[in-house]
Amino acid sequence: MATEGLMPPRSSPPRPGDARAYHRIRLFTGIASSLLTLALLVALVALPAGRALGGASGPGVGGFLLYGAAVAFLRGVITLPLDWYASFRVEHAFGLSAQTLHAWAWERVKGLAVGAPLGAGALGLLYVCLHTYGDLWWLPAGAVLSVVSVLLARLGPVLILPLFFRFTPIAEGALKERILRLAERAGVRATGVFAFNLSRNTRKANAALTGIGRARRIILGDTLLESFPDDEIETVFAHELGHVHHRHLAQGIILGTATTFAALFAASRLYGPAAAWCGTGAPDAPGSLPVLGILLILFALFTVPLGNALSRHNERQADAFAVRATGRPGAFASALERLAAMNLADRAPNPAVEFLFYSHPAVGKRIAAALRES
Repeated sequence: MATEGLMPPRSSPPRPGDARAYHRIRLFTGIASSLLTLALLVALVALPAGRALGGASGPGVGGFLLYGAAVAFLRGVITLPLDWYASFRVEHAFGLSAQTLHAWAWERVKGLAVGAPLGAGALGLLYVCLHTYGDLWWLPAGAVLSVVSVLLARLGPVLILPLFFRFTPIAEGALKERILRLAERAGVRATGVFAFNLSRNTRKANAALTGIGRARRIILGDTLLESFPDDEIETVFAHELGHVHHRHLAQGIILGTATTFAALFAASRLYGPAAAWCGTGAPDAPGSLPVLGILLILFALFTVPLGNALSRHNERQADAFAVRATGRPGAFASALERLAAMNLADRAPNPAVEFLFYSHPAVGKRIAAALRES
């Protein structure tokens, strides 16, 4: 059993009942990882060893960063088995992964290399705001984080995504002409149409319109290009154009900014009293960081389902745009069918699970909506 996770993906397609089992496992492991993170933060506040770690980190921004690194390391250690199981073992067991264990580990190393400086910058900013602005710390912190999120949206496709995938311009031909013509009709300008080597990691298929402004790129997974006819690829891309047409990215930036400010403001009202009650010290003391983390997690319990509800609404709008823009409801429905099979989508999840955790409508609903346009 210990070697099964190293086996190559099976060649036969997953069984019809696999989708529900696959998503149930991924849901449970995701919830378990969040609960482990919350348990770690509580332990750091409540247990003597956790308090000692905060006291041993030292004062000032250096102590803040050192403590943050220690907490991130502990979280990585306790959640690593679940991460391996969910993103490697389960993906192979259901025939979805093409990664070796070495490649999986290397992806984590690259993710750490990108995430660590960003996390350190965020912690340093938080310390400066807490130490300098008192009860108003949430205002400059929210402002800087919002600006950084916009910069990442613009530069991520150019600077970060190439660290994980290889992008190559797709060949000149009918498909590229159709895609560019469709983008032009929608008033969208892009720097180019690229294929990316999604198959190095997975048998799933995907496409996206990434970036903003001059950094906008049309990207198509090689699994999509190899497995889908041109009519279906065009409708999948038209769905991505639908997000641009309805200004969902701008809407997401505005909503994300508002949510960031709301979360930080709500936390700021409770953070000082909660840290004092827990005995972890002043808000800018390293040992108080887990208290803030707990407050932000509790806030997310309310905001994430609402964000998912808005995302599902946006996906329905993008689906409708794809059908209207291409005039091919049948091709779009068949593309969704093919994507559901390749990505092992649960066509009819439990309504409560869909409401709480799904950023897209259930694929069965999307297919039915597309066919109603026929």
